[in-house]
Amino acid sequence: MIWNWQQADWPNFTWDAMALGPLERQFLLHSGEFFGAFRHVSIDDRDTLRIELISDEALKTSEIEGEFLNRDSLQTSLRQQFGLAADDRRVPAAEHGISEMMVDLYRTFADPLQDDILFNWHKMLMAGENNAIQIGTYRTHEEPMRVVSGRADKPTIHFEAPPSTRVSQEMRAFTSWFNATAPEGKTALPALTRAGLAHLYFVSIHPFEDGNGRIGRAISEKSLAQNLGQPSLIALAYTIQRARKAYYDLLERSNKTNEITGWLVYFAETVLEAQRTTLKRVEFYIVKAKFYDRMSGQLNPRQAKVIARMFRAGLGGFKGGLSAENYISITGTSRATATRDLADLVSKGALTRTGERRHTRYRLDLDSVRLTQA
Repeated sequence: MIWNWQQADWPNFTWDAMALGPLERQFLLHSGEFFGAFRHVSIDDRDTLRIELISDEALKTSEIEGEFLNRDSLQTSLRQQFGLAADDRRVPAAEHGISEMMVDLYRTFADPLQDDILFNWHKMLMAGENNAIQIGTYRTHEEPMRVVSGRADKPTIHFEAPPSTRVSQEMRAFTSWFNATAPEGKTALPALTRAGLAHLYFVSIHPFEDGNGRIGRAISEKSLAQNLGQPSLIALAYTIQRARKAYYDLLERSNKTNEITGWLVYFAETVLEAQRTTLKRVEFYIVKAKFYDRMSGQLNPRQAKVIARMFRAGLGGFKGGLSAENYISITGTSRATATRDLADLVSKGALTRTGERRHTRYRLDLDSVRLTQA
């Protein structure tokens, strides 16, 4: 197998710019829509929304690699690092490390990419790791760096990265390329093209023993933020994780050639989907604030607890809709009280009801809030 970095044209990637043009224009349009919507969030609520968006990215970029973190611990760590009020929960090393990296990315997105930044991100990501790997520096081991699956005695090799002896040289070329293609650089590239190329280029080098995927996605977000001139808060990892197999399949197909139009189109479409998701989440948050304004003083403690739980389910809503049994489970109340509470929430326009008897389900009535907004 001849990998992309073994070919004569490495790292001179080629692509069809015409295929990317319409997607680049959509990206700029959607970016304007997002920042416009974000400005409609109250100043006090922006910090909370920022924590929500960043914590979801931290969770999902870890889940892509098979690591499942605690949302509450992540959000506590983020609030602490942003100087916001936080509880005194002890945050595990993994949650603290990834949140620290995401905050650093948020704050320093405009800085040129350098080895020190990447080394610090790697130290943050590997916080609490007990594996005997090199942390905070590029790999130096002699054995091949491979991405494999299958049986140990007969593995399938999906990719083999350049040998460790070449990593420092390759990374000097990569960081120089990244900085030169920035908006004010000598060879500036459009936003989606640069972000997609940066991700593929970086993971093809695979400079660290572990954490390359998470750092590669962070580099893409840094790239997008630089092209926008502000943190993007885009749901990139959130979107990739929902179709993780397609992501890995495209990466594998793209590491055998340096003509990468297919990869760039895939990545651009993924970013656009991430933008749409982020915009929906901002709009959801605005509607949530309007909902609570409308229901102010009208919810008893049990109802408030259930409504908060339903909002935590996010855009997808409470799985299957809320049932009376769910209400009882969440509040610990009796069936008679649950029935009265739910009927009251429907009459107040907080919930809608569908189905009958044991098939009765309740959902947040957000449509009326949206109509009020309009």
